[in-house]
Amino acid sequence: MTWQPELAFGPAETNRRPSQAGRILAYLRAGNRLTPLEALERFQCFRLAARIHELRQDGWDICERAVETRGGKRVAEYWLEPKDK
Repeated sequence: MTWQPELAFGPAETNRRPSQAGRILAYLRAGNRLTPLEALERFQCFRLAARIHELRQDGWDICERAVETRGGKRVAEYWLEPKDK
């Protein structure tokens, strides 16, 4: 058996990228709205509805409505209402 150096990466949380749901939440908390196509482009997220479901289970009150794309397709759009309302 050959010797291999022990790899030290530090605490697990410091080397992990924020979760996809976490990045989506930060985007929504900044006052943005998000559709599935935008989620794919911005976060490489193919399953936005699943991430929104996870966030709702965590207690986030995410609003949703159907919007029509330029091509005539109807898709969901998600956002967070400002807290001061």
